Amino acid sequence: MPGMDGLETSMKIREHFKANDLPIIGVTAHAMSTDRQKFLDAGMNGYLIKPVKKDTLYKEILRCITK
Repeated sequence: MPGMDGLETSMKIREHFKANDLPIIGVTAHAMSTDRQKFLDAGMNGYLIKPVKKDTLYKEILRCITK
């Protein structure tokens, strides 16, 4: 993304929308245990590591929208 990364973008979105109103799932190649927490702290509801399998994405979407 030019100008902003996913963490910055998520924080900007959270200034206007609550997590329950607009879920955000981060999809990244960053797989360190500390990376997951950074994504969640930035306002993301979920976190997936690439490559993402279709069934894993589906389950994460359901988890995020049924909370």
